[in-house]
Amino acid sequence: MPLKVRYHECDPQGIVFNANYLAYVDMASFEFCAALFGSHARLLERGIDMVVAETNLRYRAPSRFEDELVVGLSVEHVGTTSLVLGIRIDRGDELVLEGSNRYVWIDTTGHRPTPPPDDVRWILHDARRGGW
Repeated sequence: MPLKVRYHECDPQGIVFNANYLAYVDMASFEFCAALFGSHARLLERGIDMVVAETNLRYRAPSRFEDELVVGLSVEHVGTTSLVLGIRIDRGDELVLEGSNRYVWIDTTGHRPTPPPDDVRWILHDARRGGW
C-alpha cells in the first residue's frame, strides 16, 4: 500500500512519530482484507473479526514529511485461532521498518477466540505460499 507522509505525522524533530507506523500498518491490514476477502465488512458479516494480540517492530531508517512509502504485508503463519502478518515498510529501495503483527480471530458476538471458517484459512494459506 503506497502512502505519502503527512506533516502532522511527524514529531518536533521532523521524523515520523513511531506510533504512526502502527496506523500505517492498520490501514494496510484493511487493504489486505479487501484484497483477500473482498472487504473487512465481509468477515464481520460472517461473524468473525481479527484483533491485534502482539506487535514487534524494528525501525531501520527515519521517514520524513512527504516521503513516499510502501507498506507491505505477508502471511507468515496461520494458526488455529491466530494469524501472523509480516510487515515491511520501504522508501524506494531503502528498508524503513520491519516486523510482525499477531492477530487473534474472534467471534463478533462474544469476542472470544475462534477458528476462522475453512475457506478463510485456505485463502490465507494460498496467500502465504504466494505472498501478498
